[in-house]
Amino acid sequence: MDRLVCGDVGFGKTEVAVRAAFKAVDNGKQVAVLVPTTILAFQHYKTFSERLKELPVTVSYLNRFRTAKQKSETLKALAEGKVDILIGTHQLVNKNVQFKDLGLLIIDEEQKFGVNVKDKLKTIAENIDTLTLTATPIPRTLQFSLMAARDLSVISTPPPNRYPIETHVVGFNEEVIRDAVAYEIERGGQVYFINNRIENIKEVAGMIQRLVPHAKVGIGHGQMDGKKLEELMLSFMAGDFDVLVATSIIESGLDVPNANTIFINNANHFGLSDLHQMRGRVGRSNKKAFCYFITPPYSAMTEEARKRIQALEQFSDLGSGFNIAMKDLEIRGAGDILGAEQSGFINEIGFETYQKIMNEAIEELKENEFKDLYTEVEGETEKEYVKDLNIDSDFSMMFPDEYVNNITERLNLYNELGTLKTEEELKAFEQRLVDRFGPLPKPAQALITSIRIKWLATKMGIEKLVLKQDKMVGYFVGDQNSAFYQSGNFHRVIKFVQQFPTLGKIKEKQTKNGLRLLLTFENVRSLKRAHDLLGMVFE
Repeated sequence: MDRLVCGDVGFGKTEVAVRAAFKAVDNGKQVAVLVPTTILAFQHYKTFSERLKELPVTVSYLNRFRTAKQKSETLKALAEGKVDILIGTHQLVNKNVQFKDLGLLIIDEEQKFGVNVKDKLKTIAENIDTLTLTATPIPRTLQFSLMAARDLSVISTPPPNRYPIETHVVGFNEEVIRDAVAYEIERGGQVYFINNRIENIKEVAGMIQRLVPHAKVGIGHGQMDGKKLEELMLSFMAGDFDVLVATSIIESGLDVPNANTIFINNANHFGLSDLHQMRGRVGRSNKKAFCYFITPPYSAMTEEARKRIQALEQFSDLGSGFNIAMKDLEIRGAGDILGAEQSGFINEIGFETYQKIMNEAIEELKENEFKDLYTEVEGETEKEYVKDLNIDSDFSMMFPDEYVNNITERLNLYNELGTLKTEEELKAFEQRLVDRFGPLPKPAQALITSIRIKWLATKMGIEKLVLKQDKMVGYFVGDQNSAFYQSGNFHRVIKFVQQFPTLGKIKEKQTKNGLRLLLTFENVRSLKRAHDLLGMVFE
């Protein structure tokens, strides 16, 4: 299994993880749960222990809160197989963490990890099942799932009695902060205030204390002593104080149902998934929740920051994490499929070109380095040596505006035409056109015929076909060492030229890319004639 579970914050991804972990332990395997922060490791430890306390399952965790003695005892028990589920931060990747029989790896909050960490984990054991949980997958991860390189499940049903979080974009305004905090405390709730700079975090806490004197304010950040931070989080969960002023350390997985208002200072400095995750810390019960993004005016932000804030304003409904991830893919690009870049436009060449180049490279490897592996599998059918054929013609081949007057519809028809593979599909497509738009005009008939020509020419190993001035010239595969020149289809072309020397000729021509083999036909005055001539090669 290599499955991405994409569910919004609070939709129950952890519950899926608990059940999957139990299933693995029940079958005698160990489970590793990788989480990005120490607080989340501790919280997951509590959740897993609580859910599985009636069952013979041993749960332990590794993070910087634990003493050296506790760590060594946990690692010893793990190697002996006495620990069934181990929850931990990046420490799980260390060499000294040895599992006896690891069966399942759960990666929580996947967007927080780099490619290297994720790939390193997969080498812990052979054929390890991987379950990846996230509300907003990184563009590269989402792209893998969309192109079916890994499985994707989306949890889109919100828990019952859950309301969408009301999102506001505001400037830094003390009155807004005072009113929102006072309102939340009045209805018995708690407030997060995210300030991602430790240097002035105490000043911000002092400001809130000044604005709302009766509020109890706590401060939390990653540079605090582990024990203190742990105690602070537990007392906030217990409701001992009203306002938690913290850095983005609270972003991952903290579940405080009573906290229903969040302020995010300088929201324009955070990424899309960070903002969505932090917004998801509130509204985890049946109360109406509020999120305030404190930003400078739009004119003072970068274009990307503006797009991010607008995307979050637009997608504030329950279950909108997947839409936000799609928007992130659109804003930042899909990254490198085979590299470590998790986002970015693929060297500005566009995705289709990138895929085309990658397919060509794979084909080349199949033909050369891995030739022996593929001879048996692909030996039964005639191999295709041309993936994309370019036709250059002075014939009019298109759907005229007066035939299909909607631009989007025309584009859809062109796209559909490009995906057809068989004569039956083409005839059905032609029939649908006649049913919807009436009899085909000549340019549309020519376009349909050009598809048939394309199929024949591709089969013959022609990479480029020129139909101009009553002449048809086909350029064979450019690589002189290609296996195509030993194939049955090329021998058919040779046989045809020998049989009908007056119809077609093969000759060599010097081009800027070296010598090319050309197939030339004279007196080709129509596309039908071109199709008939190419068809004779395979008769």
